[in-house]
Amino acid sequence: MSVGIQVCAMMKETVKYLAGIAGPSGYGSNTTAEQVVAEEFGCCSHPHLTAIITGATSGIGAEAARVLAKRGVRVVIPARDLKKGYQVKEKILKESPEAEIILLEIDLCSFSSIQQFCSQFLSLNLPLNILINNAGKFAHKMELSEEKVEMTFATNYLGHFLLTELLMEKMAETAAETKIQGRIVNVSSVIHSWVKRQHFYFNQMLQPSNYNSTRAYAQSKLAIILHAKELARQIKLRKVNVTVNAVHPGIVKTGIIRDHKGFITDSLFFMASKFLKSIPQGASTTCYVATSPQMEGVSGRYYADCNEMQCSLLANDDAQALDLWRQTCAFIRQRLRRRQRRELEQFE
Repeated sequence: MSVGIQVCAMMKETVKYLAGIAGPSGYGSNTTAEQVVAEEFGCCSHPHLTAIITGATSGIGAEAARVLAKRGVRVVIPARDLKKGYQVKEKILKESPEAEIILLEIDLCSFSSIQQFCSQFLSLNLPLNILINNAGKFAHKMELSEEKVEMTFATNYLGHFLLTELLMEKMAETAAETKIQGRIVNVSSVIHSWVKRQHFYFNQMLQPSNYNSTRAYAQSKLAIILHAKELARQIKLRKVNVTVNAVHPGIVKTGIIRDHKGFITDSLFFMASKFLKSIPQGASTTCYVATSPQMEGVSGRYYADCNEMQCSLLANDDAQALDLWRQTCAFIRQRLRRRQRRELEQFE
């Protein structure tokens, strides 16, 4: 494709985005989460559905929780900051007094915390229809998790990978018992396309020798798409009635940039304000993929503005997705075994 054709295509997409022109799904960049859920659910309430939404104490996650709860979906909010979690819960209940909101503690950068959360949730004997892996971290400075992993990669990718693995069986059981297809939504970002193949090495992402915050964030978002691709392949082989897709919510000024506030950041957001989405608009694609009948049986895809989009060539590399999966599983198993040995030694 020539440069001229590429530029024309980009201009066409930009005009379409700014105008909010609807795509094949019937929705576009201006669509809100509430519009999507209202149209896809109709006038029905869905008290039989249960959704877990990470990162639901603010921003897009909180909006998705509010909108789904308003339609009768039981919403489980895993929260690192329980105070914020309670505030979101009270706000939802004020609008929808009949809503069922369950708040449980979690720290997505901690394997032990994720295990504890899953044990607590599973002990409730609830179904699990929807899992929205939405929480995001953008560490401005190099930080390490308790697993000695770079914090952005640990939270955005590894934490959600382990969470999904520990809840997968419950989702499969729920889908089999209820005949309602389970939905997993991995929230990624268009920034995944910035990652070069030569910078995408598992061990380097665990402990970067030369840390760059934007690159680390982009790498984690690429890993999230590759996770969705490979998980979709494995689910299909197992003939499990669960789908998994990745979404780009759009560029939204949410809490993820709270550590980057300042004159330059605020000025850039002001200049780009015409391209920014509101939080209700930012949550629309997540809710569309999680609830729409149009998404029945659709898995391993990438969505933005409630329509399927092309992701980067690297994100579409099946061999890369499988390799990342294998390395991730090996790393998590190693760390969990190491912790188990330490815990056993304490009782000897």
